[in-house]
Amino acid sequence: MSHDVAADKTGAWRYPPPLKPGDRLRVIAPSGALRELESFNQGLEVWRSWGFGVDVSAGARDQWGYLAGVDDHRRQQLGHALADPTYKGILCARGGYGGTRLLEGWRWPEAMPPKWLIGFSDITSLLWSLGRQRIAGVHGPLLTTLAAEPEWSQQRLKNLVMGHGLPPLQGEGWSQGVAEGRLWPANLTVATHLLGTAHEPDLIGAILAFEDVTEAPYRIDRMLTHWRMAGRFSQIRGIALGRFSRCEPPDGVPSWAVAEVLRDRLGDLGIPIVAKLPFGHDGDNAALPVGAMARLDGGAGRLEILPAA
Repeated sequence: MSHDVAADKTGAWRYPPPLKPGDRLRVIAPSGALRELESFNQGLEVWRSWGFGVDVSAGARDQWGYLAGVDDHRRQQLGHALADPTYKGILCARGGYGGTRLLEGWRWPEAMPPKWLIGFSDITSLLWSLGRQRIAGVHGPLLTTLAAEPEWSQQRLKNLVMGHGLPPLQGEGWSQGVAEGRLWPANLTVATHLLGTAHEPDLIGAILAFEDVTEAPYRIDRMLTHWRMAGRFSQIRGIALGRFSRCEPPDGVPSWAVAEVLRDRLGDLGIPIVAKLPFGHDGDNAALPVGAMARLDGGAGRLEILPAA
């Protein structure tokens, strides 16, 4: 099948049915090798405490170098979780690296009933490829990070997948104006490496929401310059910025701070920009629906998820 099988001519998006207590969820490990077993098990308990049955895929604790098992096995975990009607959602164990490797030669199943795919960081690769099929997912806590989230963030994730409304997120406005568009949350590094591939989604009219971790300011600069030179920022309506954690320059090396790089590379785009929103690594990670319509208010510093049509 083509990569655009679900991207029908009407442009209609498909949202997975809201989860309800008693639904079963499948855990997969599509990226890095699992090593945070205590936090992983705590994450399982959070989902189970909400009334969901959670089953862990065979081999989710495998290791192959820095990956959670060989590519074909990780790809099979994803394929089986999508194909098995027992499961209404797919929980990703952790991020790290490896999701993009699964997309080489990957085809999403035809006539696939949409299921919630939940994760962030390296899971951006799968969420954006799924979004290319116009199927919504969740950029939100992984099993290894969920238990450390504050109660409001855990509740937000639960509300999102159960079909309830989400309160706006408050940040810091960097430019005036209000924009509405489809929301594409992402790890900046992972999203940058999808540009020009068969899994890059249609970002025309989008609101991008970026976060990152352990990237020096010059590397953030390089990635944003790539977006600029590829012409992608000319197509979008707004940018929401979450946390850029552990992105400090090395000691003793002349550098801008990461916030200065972000302002330099984004500030002349003439679109609303809101920074310091509570999502990303190393802190509160508010769940965001990939593909939902959103409103970004640069003056008020607010990101609002609009009700699904």
